[in-house]
Amino acid sequence: MKSVKTAVLFLAASSFLVPPLRAQDKPKGEEKTVHATQVKVQIVFTEFEGDKKIKSMPYASIFAATGQAPDSMKLRIGSRVPLFTGKDGGLQYIDVGTNLDCTADRLDEGKFGLRIALERSWIQGDVPIPIDSTTQAQTGAADNHFKEPVIGQYKTTEYLIARDGQTIETTVATDPLNGRLLKIELTLNVLK
Repeated sequence: MKSVKTAVLFLAASSFLVPPLRAQDKPKGEEKTVHATQVKVQIVFTEFEGDKKIKSMPYASIFAATGQAPDSMKLRIGSRVPLFTGKDGGLQYIDVGTNLDCTADRLDEGKFGLRIALERSWIQGDVPIPIDSTTQAQTGAADNHFKEPVIGQYKTTEYLIARDGQTIETTVATDPLNGRLLKIELTLNVLK
């Protein structure tokens, strides 16, 4: 009997020495699930000369609205334009075209926060650059001038809040060289 009492006391005392058991922590690979919503973002660049629309360039992409960097719209379209550097007859190439980056965060009440980086560049014309006879031979120019492109550029970063189906006119800007008006509109659609 004494040995039974001793065993019970031993078990009771040892239960205080063992740390309390807790629920198991999730393994590192099983993080909180991100709820993604497929969205379609359309961005339209429209150019006007006075009241006359002369160019409309739409771009659209579908991506998951999670707010995380890998889930984003990243679009690059354009050309590589050569520029004569004058050093050893070398050329340098620059990108001319459109670059769009967009991520979308789900907000309350069916709204989305859109982080947007827009960049557009274009060749507006060219300018004659005087060259010496050695450079003229390297470039194959017919006279003592070499034509280099004049490149126009527009850049902006914005944070917008939009609902499903909403179109927002984000920017209106005037090109200082030719006076053309550039309007940028963004439309957000949630895909079901």
